[in-house]
Amino acid sequence: MPPHSAPRREEKPGRARPPLERSRMSTPARPANRHHKRPRGEGQWALGYREPLNKNEENKKNDDGLNVRQRIIDIYSKRGFDSIDPADLRGRMRWYGLYTQRKPGIDGGKTAILEPEELDDRYFMLRIRIDGGQLDLNQLRVIAGISNDFGRGTADITDRQNVQLHWVEIESVPEIWERLEAVGLSTTEACGDTPRVILGCPLAGVDADEVIDGREQIREVYDRFIGDKAFSNLPRKFKSAISGCGAHCTVHEINDVAFVGVVNEAGEAGFDVWVGGGLSTNPMIGKRLGAFVRPDQVGDVYGGVIGIFRDYGYRRLRHRARIKFLVNDWGAEKFRQILQDEYLGHALPDGPAPELADETRRDHVGVRRQKDGKFYVGFAPKVGRVDGDTLAKIADLAEAHGSNRVAMTVEQKMVVLDVPEDRVESLVDGLDAIGLKVRPSTFRRQTMACTGIEYCKLAIVETKATATTLIHELENRLPDFEHPLTINVNGCPNSCARIQVADIGLKGQLVVNEAGEQVEGFQIHLGGSLGATPGFGRKVRGLKSTAEDLPDYVERVASNYAKQRSDDESFAAWVQRADEADLK
Repeated sequence: MPPHSAPRREEKPGRARPPLERSRMSTPARPANRHHKRPRGEGQWALGYREPLNKNEENKKNDDGLNVRQRIIDIYSKRGFDSIDPADLRGRMRWYGLYTQRKPGIDGGKTAILEPEELDDRYFMLRIRIDGGQLDLNQLRVIAGISNDFGRGTADITDRQNVQLHWVEIESVPEIWERLEAVGLSTTEACGDTPRVILGCPLAGVDADEVIDGREQIREVYDRFIGDKAFSNLPRKFKSAISGCGAHCTVHEINDVAFVGVVNEAGEAGFDVWVGGGLSTNPMIGKRLGAFVRPDQVGDVYGGVIGIFRDYGYRRLRHRARIKFLVNDWGAEKFRQILQDEYLGHALPDGPAPELADETRRDHVGVRRQKDGKFYVGFAPKVGRVDGDTLAKIADLAEAHGSNRVAMTVEQKMVVLDVPEDRVESLVDGLDAIGLKVRPSTFRRQTMACTGIEYCKLAIVETKATATTLIHELENRLPDFEHPLTINVNGCPNSCARIQVADIGLKGQLVVNEAGEQVEGFQIHLGGSLGATPGFGRKVRGLKSTAEDLPDYVERVASNYAKQRSDDESFAAWVQRADEADLK
């Protein structure tokens, strides 16, 4: 269902914009609350701070990131890697989903020491955005073909429903774009200080338990705001989710803005709005605005929230530039008031909170009946790692079993939709035959890993292979373990793999082994959770593990949990009461 993303005009005639936007784009607004003005200034445009306060802001002011597309087509793809302006290479090219990948052979101890040009390889990671997560089989086959033709067969499913390819050369990018855009896919604003991919439930429209189908709202937001220069220079990245999923699979609690399906007292289905969630080095759970948003209001409310972020967001320090810091300082009440008064021009009615449970499996893995009588079949690649040939085989299997579409989940998994009942078990067998488990172990089902040092310039340790080895070892050592248990493996402190909200969160760092050698390892966070009782993982003093010893550690703590848990007690709840000795 991803909307088409052909190149756009700079202005979009007829687009409804929040009040004050046109004046703010040309001249700074007067301070709305002078007594709240920060003494040093945080670079907030709405308060008159328009001069760039760091190198990133200066680069964005010098040239909009969206302008790099034409340079890639006309210059860089023709003249090669050495022709790329450094400000484009390490900045604006992200506006089209392109990051240079890590040069092979550089160990994690050098990550924070070397200059960017020393870490840069001459190849790129390319991120393909899949708004809402759903793909038809033609789109899936195009991605598979691009992977094999231009990415050495690489393909990773991310925890934000994107697909990432590696080994992409700048000379190939225009043709890749042509292939993607011909089937309605895009890399526009897949990275950068922009509104990135919009998460949606992979079962939207067919889930028997869904509160509301959010696909129309995802399409509207995409069409109105993605690729629009009015919103292409945000203080930092902006992550969104729009979903009516009953299982809350889009992890709304940790998005910059999330629209969550609810039903009001009148029986009308709409959305509850959350703002200011996010993890990284300063994790925060999003705050409810307490407002009920009708389906036809989602686009305007989204525009208001992203407008507030653009105008009031902090731009002085990059590490404080996410919207969560503004929301934390303002509070939900003030944020809602500013949204209503300055951006919408009307009040929103109060609304109900979503019904949340302490459910740790939001991934849609397994076989379930859809509301139309057909079935979906969710399966688990290991830590999201697939390849071009595997994606093509998935498309062939889906088609042979009566389906024309698949979907990505936010847990690095996939789902085949619309399977007739009499073809389900044959499809399950076909997926199992190519190593894609529909009924996986807990460890395979609930282990995630970020890109890691293999390709990422920020990483300190390897992640994908480490997590794959961990899964294999745990399946052999604990074959009867069936309790929900999320294990999230991250290569650095930035939490791309959501370590703080995992049962066992593993943050990559260098540690010292028993022989006194510095080796790859992890700081361990225990008992993170979302749902009805959200909280961040507990750090036990001195609790670290080398990568080599990780299977022993996880086996030990998982076994302790299995022995000591009371009926239906979650791992997070057990961690809160467990003796420290049982967590080591």
